[in-house]
Amino acid sequence: MSAEQPPGLDLDQLRGHLDRERPGLVGGPLAARLIEGGRSNLTYAVTDGTTRWVVRRPPLGHVLATAHDMKREHRVIEALYPTDVPVPAPVLLCEDDTVIGAPFYVMEFVDGTPYRTAEELTPLGPERTRAAVLGLVDTLVDLHAVDPEAVGLGDFGRPDGFLDRQLRRWGKQLDASRNRALAGVDELHAALGRSLPSSPAPTVIHGDYRLDNVLIGEDDRIRAILDWEMSTLGDPLTDLGLLVMYSAKLEVPDSPVSTTAGAPGHPDPAELIERYATRSGRDVSAVSWYTAFAWFKLAVILEGIHYRYTLGQTVGAGFDRIGELVPVFIEHGLTTLQEG
Repeated sequence: MSAEQPPGLDLDQLRGHLDRERPGLVGGPLAARLIEGGRSNLTYAVTDGTTRWVVRRPPLGHVLATAHDMKREHRVIEALYPTDVPVPAPVLLCEDDTVIGAPFYVMEFVDGTPYRTAEELTPLGPERTRAAVLGLVDTLVDLHAVDPEAVGLGDFGRPDGFLDRQLRRWGKQLDASRNRALAGVDELHAALGRSLPSSPAPTVIHGDYRLDNVLIGEDDRIRAILDWEMSTLGDPLTDLGLLVMYSAKLEVPDSPVSTTAGAPGHPDPAELIERYATRSGRDVSAVSWYTAFAWFKLAVILEGIHYRYTLGQTVGAGFDRIGELVPVFIEHGLTTLQEG
């Protein structure tokens, strides 16, 4: 691990804060590296040469309101840690943006692999790939089975009118990042609004649940769910819709945003939906709406990232092609909604 200062993380300031708040936690000098792969909040692996941690902070520059709330992300991890839902152990939350330039939190480093592409999954072979993906569904059912009140998250969101509010929120996020014409995006937004389904009982939801955001151990089991920045109390089928979306093939060569759908042994969307329905007992008949909503939400997120790229405010590789994907996601959303 390089001892160089990674963008957005002052190691001297971080060390000083940890020494004040958690005396004795850190041994030797800190070294850190930016963990590639994230498209939003910045994630760093940090070590003192003996122990490893992870630091999360908002992106540099243009930040949409409420989109990068470190306190919420830390809170849900802290609440879920004692449950059967696999999350890293929380270490510390810092809301003082004078320490490293933004609020941040620290958690344990969990060994495991985030499989981002079908090519990464393929060496596992069909049986192990199938086990990993079905485990993703089972872990989602476990998350949605947590009683929010019992873990102190009863006020973590406002489930009444959740879907309508989500559509309005993502519409505002889109408006905040508009810098070019996007054919079909307003049509998709309006069509989703005309066909809102009735939500089941609310649960804690992840908001960005996919194989890319979990760590798989050598036994093919999920060691930790990561990236809780979009978590809230709301409609659990929004998580399922996103998972179904990431089980579809994008058919975009060398895409910087990938699905794992093409790996041998990867269950198809119908099997994932059926497994979730059977294990959770929920009615999933409106899953096409939730999947179309996932396409829309990801289009908005990618457009926000593209906007930051045009301003020179992103860190990492692949951002130069993000903008090309937005129309693809919009088209998939329209098609899914029409077919549903």
